[in-house]
Amino acid sequence: MPNRVAVLSDVHGVLPALEAVLAEPEVAAADRVVLTGDLAAGPQPVQVLDLLAGLGDRAVWIGGNADRELVEYRRGGRETIPDPIAPWAAEQLEEGHLDLLAGLPATATLPVHGLEEVLFCHATPRDDEEVVLVDSRLDRWREVFDGLDDGVRTVVCGHTHMPFVRLAHGRLVVNPGSVGMPYGRAGAHWALLGPGVELRTTEYDVEAAIARLTRESSYPEVAEWADYFLHARATDAEVLAAFGPRDGRQSTP
Repeated sequence: MPNRVAVLSDVHGVLPALEAVLAEPEVAAADRVVLTGDLAAGPQPVQVLDLLAGLGDRAVWIGGNADRELVEYRRGGRETIPDPIAPWAAEQLEEGHLDLLAGLPATATLPVHGLEEVLFCHATPRDDEEVVLVDSRLDRWREVFDGLDDGVRTVVCGHTHMPFVRLAHGRLVVNPGSVGMPYGRAGAHWALLGPGVELRTTEYDVEAAIARLTRESSYPEVAEWADYFLHARATDAEVLAAFGPRDGRQSTP
């Protein structure tokens, strides 16, 4: 049973943020590094996937909706992707990268010291783009937990790019936030599990990272993209307001 597990989610092809997190001593020393999806849809997709592949057997990979969309786009399963950078990112990938992303599981379950059985997923245990938030109603959490094994006492999910820990129907729910595209607060967000839960933020030189992305990525709008996302210019209030209707809540009259 692993004693310490680092959870990295929603890297979105931002190599400088990923490098900063992997350099953290607790990440370097972790027994496992769980990657909860949306890894490549961003300005440096190839470099990010190649660096993560270097983690070898320490890494536990899970697919996210953006990973799935890249594969579908390249292999003729869809003609468009809503995220403007994603079609460009998909075109950068080689067949080996596409095979890797196509083979990623939707969930993984791992025992973690102090937390028992932990289920890792991208959005929810049943869907890779379903939305649940820190303030989602308990009935909503009952819906997304439907069919989950009673032995799973902790659920780790990403997708919404905002870190939180909350209790729902006796299960601890952890969202590590986003490594590469944070909402609400800048920095590379991740989580450390075992024996408890720690939400962590790795600070790095955002201006230097923007300059590097602008220099190294061929995405035409990379400077504007990097400025917006690395500075986390979308506030948590704005994002919660935008995502809220997608968790089924009723709008306030």
